[in-house]
Amino acid sequence: MSRRPTDVPTDAPTDVLIAGSGPTGLTLACDLALRGASVRIVDQRPAPHRESRGKGLTPGSIEAFEVLGVAERMTAVGRKGVTLRKYFDGVQVRDTTVPDGLIIGQWQVERVLRERLSELVVHVEYGARLTGISQDASGVSVQLEDGRSVRSRYLAGCDGGHSTTRRLLGIPFEGTTAEEEVMALGDVTAPGLSREFWHQWFSSDGGGLLLCPIPGTESFQFQASRELDEQGEPLPPSLESFQRLFDRYAGMPGIRLGEATWLSAWRINVRMATRLREGRAFLAGDAAHVHPIAGGLGMNTGIQDAFALGRTLAAALDGTAGERVLDAYGEERLPAAEALLRDTARRMERVMEAVREPGVGTEAGLN
Repeated sequence: MSRRPTDVPTDAPTDVLIAGSGPTGLTLACDLALRGASVRIVDQRPAPHRESRGKGLTPGSIEAFEVLGVAERMTAVGRKGVTLRKYFDGVQVRDTTVPDGLIIGQWQVERVLRERLSELVVHVEYGARLTGISQDASGVSVQLEDGRSVRSRYLAGCDGGHSTTRRLLGIPFEGTTAEEEVMALGDVTAPGLSREFWHQWFSSDGGGLLLCPIPGTESFQFQASRELDEQGEPLPPSLESFQRLFDRYAGMPGIRLGEATWLSAWRINVRMATRLREGRAFLAGDAAHVHPIAGGLGMNTGIQDAFALGRTLAAALDGTAGERVLDAYGEERLPAAEALLRDTARRMERVMEAVREPGVGTEAGLN
């Protein structure tokens, strides 16, 4: 499926080098390869991950994936529609069915896209960390940590919220980051808990816990308010902490969580790059903007960025458009990112207020 950087000649001609093999980078790589561009995609991670992270595709993303020939594969892996089973202070209150969209783990989305990319004879080069970027009139030279240099006509930074590409390009990432981590996340099993529902427990003290079944696995994505120690400081995410939180909010003594394959913590970030282009280099996805999770728009917005950037780069590579075409991507996606940050911040506020009412869950952030 994947191969090491040494499997690819360093002098191979490349139209676009893509940094980052998340949904944004993989979508862009597939799109450009289908357009006939030569593409290389590198990732600093040593191997693919198996973390649920962003866990849903909107109808718009599924429709867009039809262009890449992977929409049916995505729907075969995921689960259309979901029923939210909502509890308040431990008591089951209401079920609400959300018919649109597709529940699917982010790692599953990435796996389908890697398989499609492999069919296009492009493979992710893992263990390739960027350490330097230089540009001239004809292209971009990227230095890698292992000493190699990669030359391409264009560079796309799709390497996440902590983007190395953005830092090396010197593009400011303006906005705010909350001091406190407000949520613990992970992937766990919960034998005995129904997988027919996205379970959502909320309480009168303002806390809550969610367990969403990831299709095709035994795992649930776990989300909960942080557990605090005696000094009021958040405890690090752990299976033991998750169990205590589950016991507190769910009150189901027969359920024991297990097999924690991903443990993380999340804080509210509302940030965006001041520009999406620096010469022949571009930013997309979380490298360009990060925002609250309400509405589940993160992965899907990155996919939209990828298609927009693909159109721009294809037009530039075609040779018939002038330099002006390179500005089209930022002109389209920068205002979209600004609107996204405002929208998701409002959605997050709406959800946090709405779930104080028994029977209301995350559906409050969908509109």
